[in-house]
Amino acid sequence: MGHGGGGALSAELVEHLLVPAYGNETLAALGDCAQVTLGGARLAMSTDSYVVRPMFFPGGSIGDLAVNGTVNDLAMSGARAAFLSCALIVEEGTDMTVLRRVAQAIGTAAAAADVAVVTGDTKVVDTGHGDGVYVNTAGIGLVPEGVDIRPQRAAPGDAVIVSGPLGLHGVAVMSVREGLEFGVEICSDTAPLGGLVQAMLAVTPDIHALRDPTRGGLGAVLNEIAAASGTGIVLAERDLPVPEAVANACGFLGLDPLYVANEGLLVAFVPREHADAVLAAMRAHPHGAGATLIGECVADHPGMVVARTGLGGTRVVDLPLGEQLPRIC
Repeated sequence: MGHGGGGALSAELVEHLLVPAYGNETLAALGDCAQVTLGGARLAMSTDSYVVRPMFFPGGSIGDLAVNGTVNDLAMSGARAAFLSCALIVEEGTDMTVLRRVAQAIGTAAAAADVAVVTGDTKVVDTGHGDGVYVNTAGIGLVPEGVDIRPQRAAPGDAVIVSGPLGLHGVAVMSVREGLEFGVEICSDTAPLGGLVQAMLAVTPDIHALRDPTRGGLGAVLNEIAAASGTGIVLAERDLPVPEAVANACGFLGLDPLYVANEGLLVAFVPREHADAVLAAMRAHPHGAGATLIGECVADHPGMVVARTGLGGTRVVDLPLGEQLPRIC
């Protein structure tokens, strides 16, 4: 299970087994999506599988995740998502009402993201060999001219900005799965981020890196970008937008909000001279109203992420070994 958690074990599996087996430079870039050229057009392509349990949770469902997750992976290259495929793996005995709810959620989310589901597949597996419904989506989109967004471009001096509060999705799923109550309902933040990214690019096409911190949370994504770019990252711990309900839930369960999954959040690495304007554009968009400057890239300690604590000290934000909470997406 640790190898599917988005942390160090996942990175080990990808880098030492899968990338050598498939062997090409496009895959080796290890972005949220692949960027390829076809017939003179720059395309972004991504695929992801969704096995979340339970399938329905406060604020969303496996259907929303399947669309938004792939649309967001494309958006992290600056691409406008155009088309999706959707494959369903259904366990024998699954109620048709459940399957209908999943399919309708996929259709509704696709319409909200302005993307079309144009092809798909359905397989049924024996009882006990699945868990209700699994979904795989793949997507393609166009990357605008003059846009070059990838982890390797993060550079010393860049401002690090997150688009909203941390940890909502992971805590929302966990609360339903475990039957926990925290005094207030916590809803998943699942949302399509393509429009937000386009609003940011309207300010400047020179955004260096974007990622959506899903499995492994913000902590894992920051470590991946620091390693890919050879820069250090310094966070201001007191500026991290962790909602009180999430902080209380994580404190109760012994979790660090930095490693809890998000599904409607992005982290941006923006040249300092553009940071204020990009931040203002994000806050003017519905999916970026809570955008916050949380840190910066530095030349010191390359490949390492550290956080300045409220007491004036620092702590290292390591790449987690695996996911704190399995089956989050």
